[in-house]
Amino acid sequence: MNITGTMRALDETRGAVRVEDLYDTDIQDLWEACTTPERLARWMATVTGEPVLGGTVHATFTSTWSGPVRIDACEAPHHLLVTSEPGGEDETQTELWLTAEGGRTRLVVEERGLPVDAMHFYGAGWQVHLEDLAASLTSDNPVHADGWSAEEPAPRWKQRWQALTPDYQERSVS
Repeated sequence: MNITGTMRALDETRGAVRVEDLYDTDIQDLWEACTTPERLARWMATVTGEPVLGGTVHATFTSTWSGPVRIDACEAPHHLLVTSEPGGEDETQTELWLTAEGGRTRLVVEERGLPVDAMHFYGAGWQVHLEDLAASLTSDNPVHADGWSAEEPAPRWKQRWQALTPDYQERSVS
C-alpha cells in the first residue's frame, strides 16, 4: 500500500483533496466495496436509502460526518460521482475512478469544494479511509468493530487521523 495524497486550491476559499492507491483485488470487487451499502459499512460509512442514479441516500462516516449524498454519475465499475450536502453551503463533490492494472485495481478519489484552510484534515481523513478500505478487502469483518456514529468517530479511525493530520498540514497546497 502506497497511498498518494495531494491538495490543491480551486479558488481563494475552496480546494480539492485527491488520494489514490493500488489494491490487490479485481475491479469488480473494489467497485462493490465502494458502492454497496453492506460493504461500505465494513470500512467507511453506514448508508440508508436506495442507492440509485439521481437518488439521495443518507451516510454516516467513521469520521462522524453525516448527511445527504446524491448519486450524480454511476458508470460501473469505473466511475462514481456523488454530491454531499447537495444545494447546501457546505456542498462538495466526490469522484472515484477505478482502473484495472492486471489483477490489481487503482482507485483515485477526489473531493472538491473543501475549505482551503481545512484541507489537511480532509487529506488525512481520506488517507485513513483508503487504508481502511485495504483492510476491509482482506476480511468479511468490519474494520471498526467498535462502531461509530454522527457524534463519535470510530476510535481507531480517529487515532490514525490524528497521527496523519500534522503531515498533511505541513504539505503545501498547489
